[in-house]
Amino acid sequence: AGRSELHERDDADVGPEVRAVRIIRRYLEAARVPAPVVRRLRILAFDPSLATRLASASFNEITVQLRWEDLAPGPVGEYIEVVDVDPASGVFYYPVDLDHAHLLAQDGLAPSESNPQFHQQMVYAVAMTTIQNFERALGRKALWADRRVTTADGGQAEQFVRRLRIYPHALRDRNAYYSPAKKALLFGYFPVASKDEDNTPGTVVFTALSHDIVAHETTHALLDGVHPRFNEPTNPDVHAFHEAFADIVALFQHFTYPTVLESQIRRTRGDLDSENLLGQLAQQFGRATGRGMALRDALGGKDPATGRWKPRTPDPQALDATLGPHARGAILVAAVFRAFVLIYRARTADLFRIATQGTGKLPDGEIHPDLTARLAQEAARCADRVLQMCIRAIDYCPPVDITFGGFLRGVITADIDFSPEEKESFRVVFIESFREWGIYPRGISSMGVDALAWPSGEESMKEMMADGSMEHMPDELRAQLGRFVLDASRNWNLESDRFKVWQDLDRVRALLWKWLREGDSLGRDYARLFGLVIDEAAAAPTVARGKDGPAVEIHAVRPAMRRTASGMISTDLVIEITQRRDGYNPRRRAGANAPSPTSATVPARRSSSIPRPARSAASSARRARSTTTPSSTACGASCSARAAARTTPSTAAGR
Repeated sequence: AGRSELHERDDADVGPEVRAVRIIRRYLEAARVPAPVVRRLRILAFDPSLATRLASASFNEITVQLRWEDLAPGPVGEYIEVVDVDPASGVFYYPVDLDHAHLLAQDGLAPSESNPQFHQQMVYAVAMTTIQNFERALGRKALWADRRVTTADGGQAEQFVRRLRIYPHALRDRNAYYSPAKKALLFGYFPVASKDEDNTPGTVVFTALSHDIVAHETTHALLDGVHPRFNEPTNPDVHAFHEAFADIVALFQHFTYPTVLESQIRRTRGDLDSENLLGQLAQQFGRATGRGMALRDALGGKDPATGRWKPRTPDPQALDATLGPHARGAILVAAVFRAFVLIYRARTADLFRIATQGTGKLPDGEIHPDLTARLAQEAARCADRVLQMCIRAIDYCPPVDITFGGFLRGVITADIDFSPEEKESFRVVFIESFREWGIYPRGISSMGVDALAWPSGEESMKEMMADGSMEHMPDELRAQLGRFVLDASRNWNLESDRFKVWQDLDRVRALLWKWLREGDSLGRDYARLFGLVIDEAAAAPTVARGKDGPAVEIHAVRPAMRRTASGMISTDLVIEITQRRDGYNPRRRAGANAPSPTSATVPARRSSSIPRPARSAASSARRARSTTTPSSTACGASCSARAAARTTPSTAAGR
């Protein structure tokens, strides 16, 4: 109606001829061809080095499907802005126009090392593929980390970042990285100096043409958008987790390309434990920098004694002796990839029994094409589930001081929410693989599924009701928090404008902070349930203070709309709350606003809760989960609280 009124007002100001043309155009508008659903673009599945090898040339060029969006030359879209300036050469390369009719007709430019426009197409396509995987797992639009700016009065404010900038030729160096300050991916290029069977002197390696490097760096940016404090190395696992998580996403994206997957199944005869491209990252970069093999390999590596590839066996002591971020992160990658291999073996055991007639030994020669196709299907399903488990888990991790063990708990808890009826396979193999690699959470008494899942808020509520520290019944608390869920998700869906979502969630974050800090007794009950201290009189000297007493930060409010394994649509609201605990210093006076420079480093541990749905239908509105985040900083500890409130069709009434 508003649109019609606008047209009528416009038509009143023009002559009859112009008005007639406008009317015709409006009626013809409905008959126009609708926009495509997807855009098809050609990319390299690995990197240019495999295109010049007979064994891999046939599957290295693939075509990916991306959600359709109108693009400006660059390309520049909703999420990505490619800026192809080459400072080392003093050149600005002409931007590719992927909406040009000729390029639309042929799925974009053909792969080429010498064409800068294909480099632009490559980084855009791989980055968007990675973004789509994240959005499917997390059930929401991806948002980049906010940019902090100085206001006119000297304060700090957060600024929305609509697009991540990508520079395909940013530096002449053997490097590529994500810059949190610039909100940009910067890719380098360098000449090859060595001469061997893998390298030709004088040729140039472009990191922007490596699928794995682009996916890896894009994942760094996406993870920074969810957990910006994962850049603060409060323990050895933090930076290692960033590297490992980026590798995991890049590796498992290989399995989403059918031609690549089938080629490796065929070459390995279905044995994904053996050396194959699916478990390797950045082949060309690794060989060009003198490693003689891929940059990283989740399955094994070159044996120094024999010079041949050797499978990597789990070592429960390896983590204790490894501190470097990349080397330490490789252990987490190996644990996750082993979990995938274990479940793949279990899911394909019947196929091998049929193919071998029960002997367990395949006949010599190539395996049957039908068996190749079936094994590839199972491998793709298993890999997709593992990738989704890992991505969903970041919503179940504390916003600070991440550890590998904490990530395992996030994986288990997230998968219980996704498929509560499932009693075996995926969760069990994750626990088995992580235990074999010596990865376990701190302070647990068992490695069982129930023990690793974050404890529910129902348990915390019962304990607090028993000791009289809560003023309201659990049902009252659930109903009250429900208004924040409805308020945050009422105008939000997967098609919403990202800036409007950011604005709305920032508003809800402010309302929640005010409710917890200054609201009614229901708000104070939830603050206590989250493990927060908000009353000045009850706050210990170690609790960080702000202008109005104990400081509390609503770190993030994020909605999520996901389909569970049973097919139900669930809407979650993930709320992350942080409160700082300074190191204990007996000489510090109560109520001081700053820690003493001589403070000890005794970590303070506090519970923080994640309200989540109960198991019964009658009370499935919410239940809480608790995390503990110990300190590794020089002067104190951080306490994190996360909340995820879920609305399901069976429990939406009355909220």
